[in-house]
Amino acid sequence: MATNRTFTMIKPDATQENHIGGILSMIEAGGFRIVALKKTLLTAERAGEFYAVHKERPFYGDLVKYMSSGPIVAAILEKDNAVADFRTLIGATNPAQAEEGTIRKKYAKSIEANAVHGSDSDENAQIEGNFFFGSEEQF
Repeated sequence: MATNRTFTMIKPDATQENHIGGILSMIEAGGFRIVALKKTLLTAERAGEFYAVHKERPFYGDLVKYMSSGPIVAAILEKDNAVADFRTLIGATNPAQAEEGTIRKKYAKSIEANAVHGSDSDENAQIEGNFFFGSEEQF
């Protein structure tokens, strides 16, 4: 059963390029309601915890370094079919392959600097949202 919440992070490349407002506008225009929002800086340790699932992958070290290189914006979003609809809105990981009108087509610079993270399942959306937000921060 699909839930109606997903998690996203606006990554350091997009925050440094001043795309927070544009990305949030696209999210709201896509029918999502923002139920939690926070700008924060991940330490390497915290980024490593968040991406622990990738610890054995060759890109893990670079990913942790990149995700702790500047501020991120974490958000929990709400909409029917949130996980699947948000993954459609953000587009392919490689911005060159992302469809027109997607967040990554508009804002991503590369496969690595791809502007946003989006949860890949209802279970991960809950885990990831709870990683950043306590229950008192989710409205």
